[in-house]
Amino acid sequence: MVEDSSIVVCCGSGGVGKTTTAAAIAVEGARRGRRSCVVTIDPAKRLADALGLASLSNVATRVEGDWSGDLHALMLDTKSTFDSLVARYAATEEQARLILANRLYRNISGALSGTQEYMAMEKLYELAAEGGFDLIVVDTPPTRNALDFLDAPRRLTRFLDNPIFKVLTMPTRAYLKALSMATQTFLRTVSRVVGGEVVADAVAFFQAFEGMEQGFRDRAAEMLELLSAPQTAFVLVSSPRREAVEEAGFFAQKLAESDLGVHALVINRLHPSFGTAPVAEGLGDLSRNLADFRAMANQEEQHFDELVRRVAPAPVGRVPLLVADVHDLAALIEVGGYLFST
Repeated sequence: MVEDSSIVVCCGSGGVGKTTTAAAIAVEGARRGRRSCVVTIDPAKRLADALGLASLSNVATRVEGDWSGDLHALMLDTKSTFDSLVARYAATEEQARLILANRLYRNISGALSGTQEYMAMEKLYELAAEGGFDLIVVDTPPTRNALDFLDAPRRLTRFLDNPIFKVLTMPTRAYLKALSMATQTFLRTVSRVVGGEVVADAVAFFQAFEGMEQGFRDRAAEMLELLSAPQTAFVLVSSPRREAVEEAGFFAQKLAESDLGVHALVINRLHPSFGTAPVAEGLGDLSRNLADFRAMANQEEQHFDELVRRVAPAPVGRVPLLVADVHDLAALIEVGGYLFST
């Protein structure tokens, strides 16, 4: 997968080790001579800490290390990515200025539901098309938000096809002619509730987008092609906890419904089983502790056994419960040793 894929998307519920897995895959790519980039959507500093960096920005930062390839990392900045997208598709600098200065745009560009997921897809596409990377690894939000990430291009297209959007993006004179009496009454009612300035900002915002929607539509179609390309792999990450396994199963089902399969399954933080050899008599508490560990390991195996069958023939990477948290490159390489030892 590290040598054959161009994009690897790591998915799973929160707290199962997606960030660590994504970073370990990118590090392994760099060690195998590839120009790798790991992208996180999580604003926490876990990725930066694991890579030994003080911070990450919306621009790919090179990570120094002992490898034959290159390693870069970045953390998504939703607003900066949205601003760049507006500048890309605006017909003139004046159009871009009007949108970027609009109060509604400034409010929604970093906070509107779905914006982060769409901008994550935009950043992924930008890196794939223009970044010059051999391997891009994406650390997605927790599972159900990750599904929003995968569905973002389709949702944008549906939004652009909405009749209300089409009306509000018409030129001013056409807008005044096309706006029905019922719609005008609705806008007046909304104005009394939220204020005339808010409605005026909304109308100005949508009208400023006039002529840009086709660029967004084309980009969304290209993103869908990117996700379904043979060089894009999906890695499902879980811990052996029952709730994490159930969430992983839900995501595997949704991927299958979208004709996107699971290419690998990673189970993190597994307790050791210590084998099945009989225990010598007379060890007291040590024997009981060993029995407890074996029972816990067996229970964990039972938790994700069905998930392994569901994603078959995808390979399964098993990472044990480590002595310390993963907080540096050496630990990431250790994790990679478990993932890529077979």
